[in-house]
Amino acid sequence: AVASTPQSVTSVRLRGGGHGGYMDQYEDNYNSEPGYDHYNDRFPPPPMEGGFVNGNRRYMGPGGRGDPMHPGPPTPRGPGYGLLTPTGPPNGTQTGGGCVMMVYGLDKDKVNPDKLFNIFCLYGNVIKIKFLKTKEGCAMIQMGDTISVERCISNLNNTSVGDMQIQLGFSKQAFLSDVAQPYNLPDNSLSFKDFMGSKNNRFINPTMASKNRIQGPSKVLHFFNTPPNITEETLKDLFEEKCDLRPNVQLFPMKGDRSSSGLLEFDSVENALRALMLCNHAPVKNPSGKFPYVMKLCFSSNRFPVNLNYQTKSEAGDKIE
Repeated sequence: AVASTPQSVTSVRLRGGGHGGYMDQYEDNYNSEPGYDHYNDRFPPPPMEGGFVNGNRRYMGPGGRGDPMHPGPPTPRGPGYGLLTPTGPPNGTQTGGGCVMMVYGLDKDKVNPDKLFNIFCLYGNVIKIKFLKTKEGCAMIQMGDTISVERCISNLNNTSVGDMQIQLGFSKQAFLSDVAQPYNLPDNSLSFKDFMGSKNNRFINPTMASKNRIQGPSKVLHFFNTPPNITEETLKDLFEEKCDLRPNVQLFPMKGDRSSSGLLEFDSVENALRALMLCNHAPVKNPSGKFPYVMKLCFSSNRFPVNLNYQTKSEAGDKIE
């Protein structure tokens, strides 16, 4: 069987920030890259309620569940994909699983909110992260919805990130309140951060959410949104600098001049998780432009290296050539 592939359309966004802008590439057809398994239509978007996110209307399906195939009238507000202010019971607790989870087993000298975001954003929108001053090695993470928390627990509970073994569980709190005066962590970052407006969240709208493949930790990472002329040696040097690891690298053949992608193989799942925590969303110098690229990482189910001449369905995501 031969799967026809629509023409890839790429848009470029320049985003400003405290350290200047950076370049983000978005391919309308992510599956055009050989072996790319991050996006896949088999995984539907998480449950959502009505409202608006960045100008995109969110629909409610039967029973108030998010279902883009059965649109209904939107309600003015709701957690949806996690980018509107969530509501909860007045006492801040709920009996069932909610949107907040507990994370235990953290090394306070090695983590901060941004590093946790780099891991948990693979499973849903991250809304807020708070480290607990009274309970060392413990943090609370509010996700966009309950299903995102379930994904995190299912895929990450009792996993090792480097030499940390983390445990996850539902919190009794329905949502996290803002912290007016967060304390400083050992690396001088703040103990609380709001990610509600972060464009690095990957479930911002139904189209993005429906393309995310939910993949458990593996020792192979897929990288994308890197400069088109990047080399294997450059990538190895980048990871060695940031996490003292030199992965095996496979660059995918380019189908355009906007960006590059490929696979990274580490010697263990623990080190792949550590690399994800430290290097996801790392800026990569753009030799031909002012703004750096923002490298994005996710787990891959591919064997390393991918056979680019002949791909079975299991080797190349769902793309058959």
